[in-house]
Amino acid sequence: MSEQVDLAAHAAAAAFRTFAGSAPALRARLLRDIADGIEQLGDALIDCVQRETALPAARISGERARTCMQLRLFADVAQADAWSDERVDAADAQRAPPKPQVRSRLRPIGPALIFAASNFPLAFSVAGGDTAAALAVGCPVVLKAHPAHPRTARLVAGVVDAAIAACGLPAGVFALLDDPAHETGLAAVRHPAIKVGAFTGSQRGGLALWRAAQLRDEPIPFFAEMGSVNPVFVFPDMLRGNADAIAAGLHGSMTLGVGQFCTQPGVVFLVDDEAGRAFADKLAALVAATPAGTMLSPQIRASYMEAIAARGIAHDVRSLARVAVDSGQQAGAALFATDAETFVRRPDLAEEVFGPTSLLVMCASEHEFVRCAQVLRGQLTATLWLPPAAIGASSDLIWALEQKVGRIVFNGFPTGVEVGTAMMHGGPFPATTDCRFTSVGTRALLRFVRPVAWQTPA
Repeated sequence: MSEQVDLAAHAAAAAFRTFAGSAPALRARLLRDIADGIEQLGDALIDCVQRETALPAARISGERARTCMQLRLFADVAQADAWSDERVDAADAQRAPPKPQVRSRLRPIGPALIFAASNFPLAFSVAGGDTAAALAVGCPVVLKAHPAHPRTARLVAGVVDAAIAACGLPAGVFALLDDPAHETGLAAVRHPAIKVGAFTGSQRGGLALWRAAQLRDEPIPFFAEMGSVNPVFVFPDMLRGNADAIAAGLHGSMTLGVGQFCTQPGVVFLVDDEAGRAFADKLAALVAATPAGTMLSPQIRASYMEAIAARGIAHDVRSLARVAVDSGQQAGAALFATDAETFVRRPDLAEEVFGPTSLLVMCASEHEFVRCAQVLRGQLTATLWLPPAAIGASSDLIWALEQKVGRIVFNGFPTGVEVGTAMMHGGPFPATTDCRFTSVGTRALLRFVRPVAWQTPA
């Protein structure tokens, strides 16, 4: 086990009692101070993220705003102390046998290990939503930096450390692990002082860490958000008069951020009629005209190029549009098509390809939508484009999707995850390792707490 991991985990354990017992107002101040400090970094932060990720300044600025908003939202939750779900069962001495008093509330679970994500260097990173949720309830955080943006991680970690010091809290409340080795993350998961983990990234990485968490002498909860193809079902009635707008919006959602969003729509279901084929042609034309973009890392680009190359030579999949690239650092959008029979027969077509590509599944009728939905594995989202009056008539499809996804979007697009009290950003396996929890919104803090009860005689 690395010395860095051991020092960070033991420091977090030593700080836990003090931090868990800190006043709600102090934890709220800590989160607000972190948000203020991030904003005070100004253009230095934007420039650093740009150099490491090739993301445009406008995107980074928007993500910084979301990061600070999340921190302040969780500060409000921490200060109100309303998350604790306090309950009391009154005593009854006259009952035979006497009924004791039982009261309970949620308590912080312990030092939290959080992994920064590649595609959100701020909002799902050092001071992102996972960190905000854990700190809000009093869990010290050990943060594993993502190797794609280490300088950004160190810059933001300096802000967190300064806020902890200004609040008079123990330094062990936060630690940054900036060793890029995968073994460092595994060592941290296995450390006995770590009591809970959270991860956003690939299925391969998430499952490796989740399995390590379960194989410990003392298994711990480990919440991994992994891959998703976020299916979209477009009903024929919605294409009458709306086809251009839906195609434009779907194209924008598909290619946003060079397709590097966990809610990117990777599979689109259409009825194979004249309107459906015309829609496919519109979308293909938009994809063909998409400028190539630089992906977050050479490794992500290599995986994407390999996946679309394999899809492009499959005999039962048609290539509708594919943007050629000259630069070894860039990736082009791609659109493919197949039929419902092939989709049902080939589970690999429902696996995530992380990048700006989608697969159109041409169905004989709307009835095949249900059949296709039933073979899907767990997803973060599903989207339905249908007239509001037809929602009841589509109850079989909606029921099937409720068993498969965490969020159903009506007449919209899955990218753009609102941070609030009602949001569910999770889903059945393999979208996540535990479908009961969200990694976005105020319910995210439930991953870092557990109920404790106190019983006294009547």
